[in-house]
Amino acid sequence: MKILITGGAGYIGSTIASALEDAGHTPVILDSLITGRAEFTRGRAFYHGDIADAALLQRIFHEHPDIYATIHCAALIVVPDSTARPYEYYTENVSKSLVLFKTLRDLGCPRVVFSSSASLYDLVPGFMVTEDAPLKPGSPYARTKYMMEMILRDFCAAYGMQGIALRYFNPIGADPQLRSGLPLKEPSLVVGRMVMVAQGLLPEFLITGTDYPTRDGTGVRDYIHVWDLAQAHVAAVLDFDGAFARAGNPPDNYLVINLGTGKGVTVREILTAFEKVYGQQINKREAPRRPGDAAGAYANADTAKRLLGWETHLSIEDGIRDALRWGDKRKEVLGY
Repeated sequence: MKILITGGAGYIGSTIASALEDAGHTPVILDSLITGRAEFTRGRAFYHGDIADAALLQRIFHEHPDIYATIHCAALIVVPDSTARPYEYYTENVSKSLVLFKTLRDLGCPRVVFSSSASLYDLVPGFMVTEDAPLKPGSPYARTKYMMEMILRDFCAAYGMQGIALRYFNPIGADPQLRSGLPLKEPSLVVGRMVMVAQGLLPEFLITGTDYPTRDGTGVRDYIHVWDLAQAHVAAVLDFDGAFARAGNPPDNYLVINLGTGKGVTVREILTAFEKVYGQQINKREAPRRPGDAAGAYANADTAKRLLGWETHLSIEDGIRDALRWGDKRKEVLGY
């Protein structure tokens, strides 16, 4: 089976591509390489271009008419950056996704798995959120994901498409076979920055925000291994009909599913876990909250198990270990 992956040269998209290949399927990659890496596309069908380029999408489907579904990962994703550059985020994430969804409809490819975000959720008592929890996207980045979901849902209801929005919590780690990992020289993700400190590429790890209403004052997150995350996409994309049937075939042809471990972990707690796996302490310092940051949330993952038959298998320690291994391998793969 062939699956189109937008953003398939990025951190998560490339890991999904590897998971699909390992399951015997063929990823077709579309990526602008704004943040993705061409090295992650080697040996794969790869198209360098924009998701809003209808002519390019027509060419892709002409050359691969047997594409079964699309996994839409392409987006700008850095929360503080989105507060400084909202125009770019609304353009790249919302406007271009609108064109993508229309083009997929026109080309007769109605199945879309969408990379959404847990940043949509409002703060709730106890921090655990179900798919029905109240929404309150707190940054331009989060609002773009919310808008993309609304567009996809409306398209599914109006045009007979099928959409599955997978709301990610906090991915960590790398492909266990080290085919890919975090590609950025200066990642914004927590464990990626810890690895940089351990490598001497950053002087210290900043604990941003220590006055949240959590058990130790730092933000609470649900850290999920990126390989587990990729396996959820494989489960979703290969069994659209089964997932919708188990959900009772909702009339709007749209599903929302949380992807997380079901466990809340604070920044101080993951820092402690990192230092234990690494075998020594790293330099760290407390700092104010960043623009757009929130106290956080963790997933109730029951829906993913019920609809996709999916649950996580890898631990936080596994994610940290693979992140450190990728940190050693990255220069060999990417040259830096």
